Amino acid sequence: MTVNEQILEEIAACEKLLIGIGEEWKAEGIPDMGSLYEKMNGLIKDKDYFIVTTVTDGEILGSPLEQGRLVAPCGNETWRQCSKSCTKDIWEPGEIPQDVCPHCGEPLTGNTIEAEDYIEEGYLPQWKAYTTWLAGTLNKKLLVLELGAGFKTPTVIRWPFEKTVSINNKAHMYRIHRKFAQLPETVKGKADAVLENSTEFFRKL
Repeated sequence: MTVNEQILEEIAACEKLLIGIGEEWKAEGIPDMGSLYEKMNGLIKDKDYFIVTTVTDGEILGSPLEQGRLVAPCGNETWRQCSKSCTKDIWEPGEIPQDVCPHCGEPLTGNTIEAEDYIEEGYLPQWKAYTTWLAGTLNKKLLVLELGAGFKTPTVIRWPFEKTVSINNKAHMYRIHRKFAQLPETVKGKADAVLENSTEFFRKL
């Protein structure tokens, strides 16, 4: 059985499905990124899943994936915030056509960790939903798919996912990355490393 077949079989059999989407999934330079998210939706739409993404391009927000089942703690470029953080307000695309802060007149910037003063309030409600969901995975048959998450922000996906897998005896993880697929001792026997670009791998699932 190929790794692809194993993953599809485990998606079908799992009780809970946790997916981490890392920097390999940035839309820039990847043709037809939307089709990847559509494919993902087709594979997991009937599962009890949650997605954590560190990608900030906002592509996933326009996908058919259930928005209540995903969190983007690094923010997204399509949402806007005051570049000087004079307010905690966050605006959706087109809400402020002039792209200047209505409070202080400074330019708006993307609501991401790249901002000088990142306003985190935008993702916190979904983060709470995620942690609640995650608490319910203990002693459940949990499949973890880590797609292209390297070491840019390892505290969001990589390290927490390792901990989740290590403490759940029914968990199994696939770490897929073109360069950083190595696994720590804490998840040996409960995880598989796939040394391949995760977007290219996923297209072949």
